[in-house]
Amino acid sequence: MNCRAVIFDLDGTLLDTLSDLTYAVNVTMENRGVPTHTPEEVRSYIGDGAEMLIRRALPAGTPDAEVKSATAEYKQTYLDNLLRETKPYDGIPEALKILKDRGIKTAVVSNKYYKSTKELCDIFFPDIDAVMGEMEEKGIKRKPAPDMLLSVMETLGVTPDEVIYSGDSDVDVITSKNAGVPCISVLWGFQDRDRLVSAGAHYVASHPNELPSLVKEIEEA
Repeated sequence: MNCRAVIFDLDGTLLDTLSDLTYAVNVTMENRGVPTHTPEEVRSYIGDGAEMLIRRALPAGTPDAEVKSATAEYKQTYLDNLLRETKPYDGIPEALKILKDRGIKTAVVSNKYYKSTKELCDIFFPDIDAVMGEMEEKGIKRKPAPDMLLSVMETLGVTPDEVIYSGDSDVDVITSKNAGVPCISVLWGFQDRDRLVSAGAHYVASHPNELPSLVKEIEEA
């Protein structure tokens, strides 16, 4: 294949956001007088958007109206605390530069809500060519549906046979299959190798510096 674009997940793939996500979740829980969560627990809740994250964090059986109220509070708390500890994983900026130097476009597709996704990308990755966060209110289904990837491909002017996707979760592996693009799964994020392989992961990177060579490997396969 001739790779013209690599599309990335954000949390757990490009950025280490777990500490700040945990902080915002626990502020939301504390304000409701319910148990807080460890980073490892929050890690297990991530991947399906903000509302599902909060639904999993709240006690079982919490009414939908309360879930939605807590989700709105969580989003604002997180937005107000985006940069407490969040940072790119070591080697990510260098890997993105190598891809850019090869003439390959880069983009982000995240189930994180759009405002925080865009703000984080503007701060840490200003050279990325396109950014999409959760857009279900506009009829664009979140991952693992292919809608978000396909929308970004249209923005970039590329087709599925010119695209590689990269993410840290089983949701990302399934998303890539649904969009008809190869996937590079990464091991420095929020899920382990066994879970990724069980979802069908084939290309797996253990460090960001492996990303450019895996892109090349997929191109030559």
